[in-house]
Amino acid sequence: MPRFYIDAPLACGQLLDLPAEVAHHIHVVRLAPGDTLTLFNGAGGQYDAVLTEVGKKKATAELRAFDPREAELPYPVTLAQGLPEGTKMDWIVEKAVELGVAAVQPLAARRCVVRLSAERAEKKLEHWRGVVVAAAEQSGRNRLATVAGPAEFRDWIGTPADGPRLLLSPRGTQLLTAWARDAGPQAVTLLVGPEGGFTDEEEDAAVRGGAVMVTMGPRVLRTETAALAAVSMLAALWGGM
Repeated sequence: MPRFYIDAPLACGQLLDLPAEVAHHIHVVRLAPGDTLTLFNGAGGQYDAVLTEVGKKKATAELRAFDPREAELPYPVTLAQGLPEGTKMDWIVEKAVELGVAAVQPLAARRCVVRLSAERAEKKLEHWRGVVVAAAEQSGRNRLATVAGPAEFRDWIGTPADGPRLLLSPRGTQLLTAWARDAGPQAVTLLVGPEGGFTDEEEDAAVRGGAVMVTMGPRVLRTETAALAAVSMLAALWGGM
């Protein structure tokens, strides 16, 4: 059943004019009056709805029933990701949302190839939030992951954390799986460097700030692989897959 995010209050019995972009998509995929779809607004749960009108630029749906289902991990995971080059960040955000990450914090680290001006950072942030919506629609999540504006690593590392920060590093000696088994399910932040990783100085600053340096094994993963593998490991050990 097609799923769409609606940035508006929703209620059973409501006759809703769908946003233009949703109406366009419905027209493109040739849905018709009487077809069913699922709507959600990020507040939790979802609504079964039936299309009552479909045009080239307008579509209307009647919300029939509320389904309280959720697809969230039972512990919030934040991904603090060093900005990679090109469109890799889009892919990372998309797949992290599919895996259940609750928040993404882009980081500007020393080895980042990408350097965003304030204007470009704002445009990127708006784009990544669109990626979050599309990934939530596809994956069945009824709550939207948050994406913060890009932050300088040296400034962000000194801010308070909600739960432990796990620094994924080839220098780590403690296995992520061993740490997770001992610590048990809880809010956690995963720190992943850009291409080339964090510098030794950045890693040392993170550890001084309380981060735990961990490794996932003998192979060095690409930046676009590391966080996704780590989230999958935590979900396998703590539940939520």
